[in-house]
Amino acid sequence: MYYNGHGVNQDSKQALHWYRKAAEQGYATAQNNLGAMYANGAIEWPQYNLDDTYDTSSRVPLDYKKAVFWYRKAAEQGYAAAQFNLGVRYANGRGVNKDTKQAVNWYRKAAEQSYAAAQFNLGVMYANGGGVNQDYKQAVHWYRKAAGQDYVFAQFNLGAMYINGQGVLQDYKTAYMWFNLARYNGHKGTKQAFDFISPKITAERINEAQSMSKVCLESNYKNCG
Repeated sequence: MYYNGHGVNQDSKQALHWYRKAAEQGYATAQNNLGAMYANGAIEWPQYNLDDTYDTSSRVPLDYKKAVFWYRKAAEQGYAAAQFNLGVRYANGRGVNKDTKQAVNWYRKAAEQSYAAAQFNLGVMYANGGGVNQDYKQAVHWYRKAAGQDYVFAQFNLGAMYINGQGVLQDYKTAYMWFNLARYNGHKGTKQAFDFISPKITAERINEAQSMSKVCLESNYKNCG
C-alpha cells in the first residue's frame, strides 16, 4: 500500500519498514518485494525543497547484495517470482558472482511453476548455450511454454526459430504465424521480421498463417500449427 500509494500517501521507507516486518516472519511475497526494492533503489517522486534542492529522503538505497539475500529467502520457499529474480541476479552478476549454471537452476525452478518470464529466459539460455549445453529443441520447448501465456518475446523468438530451422523444421508459414501473434499481443519489433519473411512466402501462405494465428488464439494456444 505504501509502495504504490494505495489508500495512503506513497512512502518508500514505510513500505520498506512493513515489508521487512513481514519478511522477517518468513512471508515470501514480502521477502521478494523487499528484494525488489533493494534491487531497484525504490524512490518516491522527488519534491523540491525551499532552496531548490531535491528532497530524496524517501529513497531506498540500491543494494544488490541485500536484494539477493531477500530473493534467496523467498526463492528457497518455492516462490516463483523470487526464483526468477535470483536467476537474473546470477545471470548478470549483480549482488552475487556471475554464475550462468546457477541462473539456469533458478530459472528452471520458476519455469516449472509456469512462470512465463523464467520459461523465456530458460529458452534463451538453451538457445545460446549459457550455463547449459546448447539445445535448440529445449529452447523451442520453453519458448512455446511462455508463448502460450501471451509472452510476446517468446512468441517472437519462436518465429525466429522457425525461420532458422533451429529445434524445428524450417517453416516460414509457422514463423509468420508466431510473428503475427507477437505483433497482435503488442511486440514493437516485428516490422523487420515481416520485411524479411514476406518476400519468401506467397500471399496464399500468408493468408493461411493469419488463419492459423486466429485458430491458435481461439484455442488458447493449444492448436498452433
